[in-house]
Amino acid sequence: VQLQASGGGLVQSGGSLRLDCAATGNTADIEDMAWYRQAPGKERRLVARIFSVGSTGYADFVKGRFTISRDNAKNVLYLQMNGLQPEDTAVYYCNARSRSSADSYYGQGTLVTVSS
Repeated sequence: VQLQASGGGLVQSGGSLRLDCAATGNTADIEDMAWYRQAPGKERRLVARIFSVGSTGYADFVKGRFTISRDNAKNVLYLQMNGLQPEDTAVYYCNARSRSSADSYYGQGTLVTVSS
């Protein structure tokens, strides 16, 4: 599975962005997908996950502001980010977990910068 994230950029505090992640390759093997982020000098953290049945989970620091969704027909994962704050500045990575093994895949990351 290969993942290609896009949609990052520079936005002012309070603004919105939508991240996309296109999955190619053996997409039938994807069980669930997620977005992670890594701020400068910090560890990578889970932002949101969407499971194969459609249920979702969010980190407390984005609840009510971010929405994860998935178009299974197009094999695209989305992250709608509203109410962005400077502390949301990070490289955002999409992730896919295999349904048949312990494999976990990451895309190359897309940078989101929120100015105050």
